[in-house]
Amino acid sequence: MKPDAVIREQLFALLRGGNAHMSFDEVVEKFPLGKINAKLPNFTYTPWRLLEHMRIVQWDILEFVKTPGHVSPDYPSGYWPPEESTATGPQWKKTITAFRAGLKSAQELVKNPGTDFFSPIPHAKDYTVFREMLLIADHNAYHIGEIAAMRRVMNIRSASGW
Repeated sequence: MKPDAVIREQLFALLRGGNAHMSFDEVVEKFPLGKINAKLPNFTYTPWRLLEHMRIVQWDILEFVKTPGHVSPDYPSGYWPPEESTATGPQWKKTITAFRAGLKSAQELVKNPGTDFFSPIPHAKDYTVFREMLLIADHNAYHIGEIAAMRRVMNIRSASGW
């Protein structure tokens, strides 16, 4: 197999998740709507605020890669819903749907043989698509682990046990 194909395959798998930890779908599967706004000991955010943060960051990175002139939200306030905000069941589902759509977009970018991973992004010469896709995968994996820990603290088992 050609190195380019190996890189694309492995990066796709990293974005999909589930190799060394729960996947996104596993971590949100059957998450009780009554617990999406739960304030847990030693966590500074609720499950929904964390999930919405993941969606915003993923969206921002994808827009940065694809759209010259994209203006990122203010940091850190623009990357998190306000601390006092809560979500309804439909808002939780909307966040999940939007996150999945963004993840699919990142995966399609990786699978596209026309995507140049290693040349500088034309409108951001210090960055490459490869770096940005790794950043999405790394950020998602970190926070998926946090949601998995939240599930354990709240004793919410997934289909696979935890």
